[in-house]
Amino acid sequence: GEVCNMINKKYSEFLPSMQSAEELVSQVEGLTSSIDLLKAGIENEVQRDLSIAVAEFTELKQQLERDTLVLSVLKKLQEFDTAIKEYNTALLEKKYVEAAQQLEKARSSLRTLESRRGFELKILKALSTELTVQTQNMLYHLGEEWQKLVVWKLPPSKESSSLESVMQSELHLRTVPPREEEVAGPPVASVLQAFAVLGELQAKLKIFGQLLLKYILKPLVSYPSLQPLTEEESDVFILHFKSKEPGLDHCSPVEVFEKIKLVFEVLHKYLLNVPLEQPGEQAEEGRLTLAELLGDLIWEELSDCLIQNCLVNSIPTNSSKLEQYIEVIQSTEDFEKALKDMKFLKGDVTDLLKYARNVNSHFANKKCQDVIVAARNLMTSEIHNTVKITPDSCLPLPELPDPRAGDDFSTQKASEALPAGVVSLETEPRLSQHTFALPTCRISASVEKLMELAYQTLLEATASTDQCCVQLFYSVRNIFQLFYDVVPTYHRENLQKFPQLAAIHHNNCMYIAHHLLTLGHQFRYRLTSILCDGAATFVDLVPGFRRLGMECFLAQMRVQKGEILERLSSARNFSNMDDEENYCAANKAIRQVLHQLKRLGKVWQDVLPVNVYCKAMGTLLNTALSEVVTRIAALEDISAEDADRLYSLCRTMVEEGPQVFTPLPEEERNKKYQEEVPVHVQKWMTFKQLMIILQASLQEIVDQWADGKGPLAAEFSAAEVKSLIRALFQNTERRAAALARIK
Repeated sequence: GEVCNMINKKYSEFLPSMQSAEELVSQVEGLTSSIDLLKAGIENEVQRDLSIAVAEFTELKQQLERDTLVLSVLKKLQEFDTAIKEYNTALLEKKYVEAAQQLEKARSSLRTLESRRGFELKILKALSTELTVQTQNMLYHLGEEWQKLVVWKLPPSKESSSLESVMQSELHLRTVPPREEEVAGPPVASVLQAFAVLGELQAKLKIFGQLLLKYILKPLVSYPSLQPLTEEESDVFILHFKSKEPGLDHCSPVEVFEKIKLVFEVLHKYLLNVPLEQPGEQAEEGRLTLAELLGDLIWEELSDCLIQNCLVNSIPTNSSKLEQYIEVIQSTEDFEKALKDMKFLKGDVTDLLKYARNVNSHFANKKCQDVIVAARNLMTSEIHNTVKITPDSCLPLPELPDPRAGDDFSTQKASEALPAGVVSLETEPRLSQHTFALPTCRISASVEKLMELAYQTLLEATASTDQCCVQLFYSVRNIFQLFYDVVPTYHRENLQKFPQLAAIHHNNCMYIAHHLLTLGHQFRYRLTSILCDGAATFVDLVPGFRRLGMECFLAQMRVQKGEILERLSSARNFSNMDDEENYCAANKAIRQVLHQLKRLGKVWQDVLPVNVYCKAMGTLLNTALSEVVTRIAALEDISAEDADRLYSLCRTMVEEGPQVFTPLPEEERNKKYQEEVPVHVQKWMTFKQLMIILQASLQEIVDQWADGKGPLAAEFSAAEVKSLIRALFQNTERRAAALARIK
C-alpha cells in the first residue's frame, strides 16, 4: 500500500498531463484516424492539381513524420508506465523474477526514448531518476532475502588461519520458504534469477565464491584432519567441520577430492541447481546454470590450490611407487567428471587432470631436484672426513642384471649391440683385473656417497619411462658439472691453506674421473635406446676432472716449494761457515726445511696413493737439495773449516732427507721407499758428488772427473768444477795443473 502511494505521489508531480493510460490510448486512436484521413487527402489532391500539390505534399509529409514520432514516443511512455506499475505489484507479492523483468522492460522503453534525436523531453530525466530509485529498491530487497537464505558464520577476522579458527566456519542454507508465502521453485532460485535479470548476479556470486574458497575449500585441502559435516534441520541445511586426528602431514588426493566433491554436491542440491533466464535472443542456446557461473569464478584458484598443496606432495619419489599412482589419476578423473555432471566444469580437460596425468614428468622433475639438492649438500660438507679405498673396494651397489639374461628388452638390446660376427669380450684373453683399478688412497666420505648417488640415480633411470630416463641421466651429468663448479670455489681457502685437504681433493677428482670412464658403460644395455646412440657416456668429463685434481695439488706444491726456498734464503748463502752465527743460521734453515718435509710426509701419509706421494715428496726434497748445491757452487772462497761445516750440513740432509718418506702408517713397510729415494730425487747424485768434492784432495777431484767420463762429470759442468776448485784450494802450481785437466 505504502509503496503504491509513494509511486502515485511521484507520478502526480511529473505527469500532470496524463491522467491515465486509458486517456493516452484514446488519444492515440484519435491520432491514428486523423493520419488515415491525411493519407486519403494526399492521394486525391495530388491527382487534381500537381503544381499546388508539390508544396502541400511536402508540408503534409512533414506533418505525418511529426505525428508518427509523437505517436511512437507516447507509446513508449505508455509502456514505461505500465511496466513500473506491474513491477510494483510483483514486488509486493515477492514475485522477484517478474518484478525484475518489468524493471528491465521499463529500462528498454527509456533507452528507446533517449535515442530519439531532436526530441528532448524534460520528462526523460525524471523517468531515469525514477528507474534508478526503483532498481536500487529492488536490489535492496533481494539483498535482504539473499542474506536470509545464505548465512555465513565465520571466525573473528583477527584470528590467524589456524586449524582452530577454521573449525569455527559454518555455512547455513535455507531450504524451505516460510509457510504462508508459497512461491514456485526453491526460494533461492527466484532471488538468484532476479539478480541475474538485473545483471547483478556475477558480483554476488564472486563474493560468495571467495568466502567459499577461503573458509571451506582451501582449508579442506590444507588440513588433512578436517572433515566436512552436513546437518539437515527442518528448514535449514548446515555445512561445517569436524576434526579427526591427522594421520599424515599430507592428505592423499583421493581423500581431498572426496571431501570437496561432497561440498559441491551440497551446494548443487540446495543452492546452485538454478537455470538462469538468458536476456534476449541467447535464450535459445541452452540455459546457463548458476553452477557454471560459480565454477568459472573459482575453479582456477581451486585447481591451483589442489595442484600445489595436494598433487605436488603426492608425486612419488621412486619409480616403484609410480604404479600405484594410477589410483590418483583415476580419482582425479572421477572428481572432474562429478563436477562436470553438476555443471561446475565445462567439457575440456582441466589443468588439474593434465597435472595428474603428467605424473612421469613431475616424478622426473622431483627426482632430479632431490638428486641435485642431495649432491649439493654432499659437495658442501667437510672434505676431511675420509674413507680408504683400495683396488678391490667396490661401491655398495645393487647387482646390475647380466645384460644377456632376464627380461626381453635386455636380450634384444644385447644382440643389437653385438652385430653378427663380433665375438663378445667374454672369450678373449682378459686384461689384468687391475688395469682399471684405483690405487689405494683416501677420499672424502662425501664423494663416495656422491658416487653412490650417481649410480643409484642411473639405476632408477633404467627402470623409468623414456622421458624420465633421459631427465635422470642428464641430472647425473649435472651432478658432476656441479661438482666441477662448486667444490673448488666453495672450499677454495681450505684447499690453499691445508696440504692434506689439497691431497684429498686431488684423490677425489681422480676417483670421480676413474668412475666416469666406465659409468655410462655399466648401464649401456639398460639405458633406453634414446641414449644408446653413444650419448650415454661420461667419458668426455674425465679430462676435466683429472685437470681439476692436478691443478689443485700442483698449486699446493708451489706453496710448499716457496716455503722451502724462503727458509733456505735465511742460510746467509752458506758463506763464512767458520763464523759461529752464520753456521747457526744455516743449520737452522736446514733443520726447518727437514721439519717441513717431515710434517708434509705425515699429513700425506696414507692419503695420497704411494706413487704420487713419492713423486711429490721427491720433488720437494729435490728443490731443497738443488738450492743448496746452487748456493755452495756459487761461493768464491771456502776455507778448510768452512768445507767441514758445509759437509756436515749436507750430511744431515742426506741422512735425514730419506726419512721424511713415510707413505704408509706401518713404519717397517716404509724402508723400501726410503731406499728408493735417489729414484725420486733428481739432484740426489749431484748432491753426493758435491759432498765428495768438499772432502776431496785435488788429485781425487781430477780422478773423479776422469777426463769428463767420471761420475763427477755426470753431475757438474767443467766450469762449475773449476769454480769449486778455485774456492777450495789456494793458488799453487798443483792447482793450476789440476785446473788444466778439467775440460
